[in-house]
Amino acid sequence: MAETKPTAATAAKSSTSSVQPKKKGNSISWVAPTVCIIAGYLIWRFIIGADSNFTTPDPNGGFWAHHKGPKSGFSRMYEGGIIVPILIGALLTVLTFVIERFMTIAKATGNGNIAEFIRKVQYHLANKNVDSAIAECDRQKGSVGNVMKAGLRKYKEMITNAELDTEQKVLAIQKEVEEATALELPMLEKNLVFLSTIASVATLMGLLGTVIGMITSFAALGDSGGGEAAAQLSQGISEALYNTALGIGTSAFSIIMYNIFTTKIDGITYGIDESGFTLTQSFASLYK
Repeated sequence: MAETKPTAATAAKSSTSSVQPKKKGNSISWVAPTVCIIAGYLIWRFIIGADSNFTTPDPNGGFWAHHKGPKSGFSRMYEGGIIVPILIGALLTVLTFVIERFMTIAKATGNGNIAEFIRKVQYHLANKNVDSAIAECDRQKGSVGNVMKAGLRKYKEMITNAELDTEQKVLAIQKEVEEATALELPMLEKNLVFLSTIASVATLMGLLGTVIGMITSFAALGDSGGGEAAAQLSQGISEALYNTALGIGTSAFSIIMYNIFTTKIDGITYGIDESGFTLTQSFASLYK
């Protein structure tokens, strides 16, 4: 009976992956926006809208106290309307996810320069010292190091595997790298959708607040008329424009931070791709 050689698919099934899924919740994705919106309202109502900031405060208070005579430009923001606390909440949400993404991406970047780390691994592999290459991954402690370490473990396993040919071994290493990459990349890109969404929506929300303020101001002008009404109109327009300023500022900050993070993620992704190429090419050239 003819001897059958295991195929690449069979090899992939028979070899056990060392890559384990990372069980991490993402409760911050719904807790943070909710808490930030509530905090935005509290800042608007009780800090910006404090009685001491107005010459004629509303004694009844309530959810939306109708204070008059703001003493400063800061307190004048209160009269921008109910869109203002939503925009403050959006800004706080951006700050929250900027801090969260900064910590996550800093951890994923690991220690030292990624290009230098890959060169060190290449040097150890060229000298057929896989254990030293794995030790470099432990020192790197980033996403590139995690992917490289998973690939190196399979690399070391394939060196002593007598059942597969070189092409099948390379495919097994490549598959291991792809599985490790599939676990690392979602962690890097998680929650960036909040920054991109707020970047698009904050300006529109600011304009909505401005339009609502303009409608209210012109309605008051039509009811009263006269020079005093014109003065109130200019004051109302000034107050309404606080919405636009806050919306544009929040949107600009979101766009800047989103681009910074995506640039850093692109650098890590390039390092991961380079690590996979390094492993497969090294094995194919050294263990024919």
